[in-house]
Amino acid sequence: MGERIIAVLFPLFAVVALGYVVGRKARPDFTAANRLNVEIFTPALVFSALCGKDVQVLSYVPLAVGTLLVVVGSGVGAFLLARMLRMDPKTLIPPMMFNNCGNLGLPVAVLAFGQHALAAGVITFAVSNFLQFSFGIWLLDHKVSLRSVWRVPSVMATLAGLFFAISGIAVWPPLLYAVTMLGNVAIPLMLMALGVRLALSHPRAIAYGLLGAVARPVLGMAMAAGAILLLPLPHEQKGLLLVFGALPPAVLNYIFAERYNQEPDKVASMVLIGNLAALVFLPIALGLAL
Repeated sequence: MGERIIAVLFPLFAVVALGYVVGRKARPDFTAANRLNVEIFTPALVFSALCGKDVQVLSYVPLAVGTLLVVVGSGVGAFLLARMLRMDPKTLIPPMMFNNCGNLGLPVAVLAFGQHALAAGVITFAVSNFLQFSFGIWLLDHKVSLRSVWRVPSVMATLAGLFFAISGIAVWPPLLYAVTMLGNVAIPLMLMALGVRLALSHPRAIAYGLLGAVARPVLGMAMAAGAILLLPLPHEQKGLLLVFGALPPAVLNYIFAERYNQEPDKVASMVLIGNLAALVFLPIALGLAL
């Protein structure tokens, strides 16, 4: 079991570590690459995973509900924790609700459960992504219109993929192959970008980082355990949901905190230390899931 967990995590953290080294030495500007990943490569990955011939989308409804319970439940827990610690809830809630289900979640799903688990991983990513680009942004700025979420490329790709999967209409194979090729760029680029971002971050407020690093996976796994008891999930999806709950805070939380001036130093610390703490919490989750 230990060897299997190492085999799952080593490729992920090897690529992240490479990105970190490159970030420290070359300090590259990944702005254009990240924009391409957000607007082209990741939507292509989502679309190709959902509209594949062997994907039965309706069978993932319980997993989508479970993901919703984990994300919302983590937010409620973070709100109570923030009140107890007299923190600004807007600082703590987003990093606790929205985890690294893109940069780490999708690679972990594939390496731990096989290529066929990519569709399930995409479902968890799509639910979390939709909530972050709607409620997550609204939480930081109440003036933002929730209607803008439909213009997010990953959300559009999700809706298009679901349409083809549910309708049974086949995508022209050469076109689907081209989209799949673009999607194959997304995961390694995500991991490299995560390493570079961590190298360029200068978090302060270490205590807040430690709090987030522990609270995020503990809350997530607790919510996932409750969802597993409530929902009729297949064994593999139970494991995937548990791993989803253990993922660290998403880097996007820091980007949004900086954009909306919501104590970005504290959020950056949670993201950086939380992703380092994944070296501890992901093996625990994988050990329970596999």
